[in-house]
Amino acid sequence: MSPAEALKLAEEAGVDLVKIAPTAKPPVCKIIDYGKYRYEQTRKEKEAKKKQKVIEIKEVRFSPNIDTNDLNTKAAAARKFLEKGNKVKVSMRFRGREMAHIDGSKHVLTDFAESLSDIAVVEKEPKLEGRTMSMFLTEKK
Repeated sequence: MSPAEALKLAEEAGVDLVKIAPTAKPPVCKIIDYGKYRYEQTRKEKEAKKKQKVIEIKEVRFSPNIDTNDLNTKAAAARKFLEKGNKVKVSMRFRGREMAHIDGSKHVLTDFAESLSDIAVVEKEPKLEGRTMSMFLTEKK
């Protein structure tokens, strides 16, 4: 039907004439209540956002001369983060003379990963970036 007829029908019904596909030949229009249509769209978007799972990156920091009990405490915190579905960034900060012993302290990070190997997998191997050595752990699927 012609656009004028469609507009007349929409005005008689007290609703809006909305172009769905304006570039099509002929243009496709729909007679709907536009306010109600927008409301339904926003509700659908909000519902989709509720169902999304946002993965956060939690960080666990320690120094290379950490004691075993302290390491176990940090591992328990990382385990809690992983169980909630977050990724864990494990970082070791080197200060002062500790920079001279970087090669000997990489095993601390690997031991940390082994202690969490039942629920976590290493996503990114330990890598030195400036004064910080870091690795990423994610939950096993």
